[in-house]
Amino acid sequence: MKNLILIILNLIINYISKLIYLYELKCEYIIRYILNKETYKNKEIKYYRTDKIILINNGNVGLPSHPYHIVDQSPWPITLSGVLLSLTISAVLSFQGYIMGELFLLCSFILLIWGMSLWFKDIITEASYLGAHTDKVQKGISLGVVLFIISEIFFFLSIFWAYFHSSLAPAIEIGSEWPPKGIEAVNASEVPTANTTILLSSGSSVTVSHHSLVDRLISWANYGSIATITMAFLFTGLQVLEYFGVSYTITDSVFGSTFFMGTGLI
Repeated sequence: MKNLILIILNLIINYISKLIYLYELKCEYIIRYILNKETYKNKEIKYYRTDKIILINNGNVGLPSHPYHIVDQSPWPITLSGVLLSLTISAVLSFQGYIMGELFLLCSFILLIWGMSLWFKDIITEASYLGAHTDKVQKGISLGVVLFIISEIFFFLSIFWAYFHSSLAPAIEIGSEWPPKGIEAVNASEVPTANTTILLSSGSSVTVSHHSLVDRLISWANYGSIATITMAFLFTGLQVLEYFGVSYTITDSVFGSTFFMGTGLI
């Protein structure tokens, strides 16, 4: 059984390695063609249209005859799926206090950042150098972002629903009072007010950065981005201090669950 598992893992690793090699080789070929396209300006170029592609001078440069992006085979989905599985398992091991659990969690997190960087690099290459993100593709991406935002709205709605359902009519299991007996709530005029102010200010600064970038005001766009990132670190730091300062955990009744879900995910 052990040998069978090793053989399967070896086959998976070899398959992923071949996909990565072929994908990088194809990207390198296409980028070289694009970077050297200046040499074709003074030459006569003939186009031969087929059902699927346009052949240039009988070359092997395929130009799609439709506005959609047919994604090529990529090693990153299956690779990052394995990394996310490893991240989940290592996080559970770390939370349960197993030996080397924190080390496995750190390694999984580093692999996740590495895989995301390479995947984003390929997406940027397809959009910037290959011209794969046409108007149709951009509309599809925008629609996907809109659907994601709608799903997030309903997700946050469920958290607020749980909070108001438990606070406006406390159940007898938590003593029919809110906050439950034995739990000292956070003073809303301290860290929560400061973090709310920082969060709203960061939204303003990133909006300034966006509009400055659209208007080609690069310096203002950089200032807005730096201000947004600075406030993000400040917000995270204050949130961590608040978590260490409270006297309850996420397992302390519905109050702890809604508090950490509402402040951590929202």
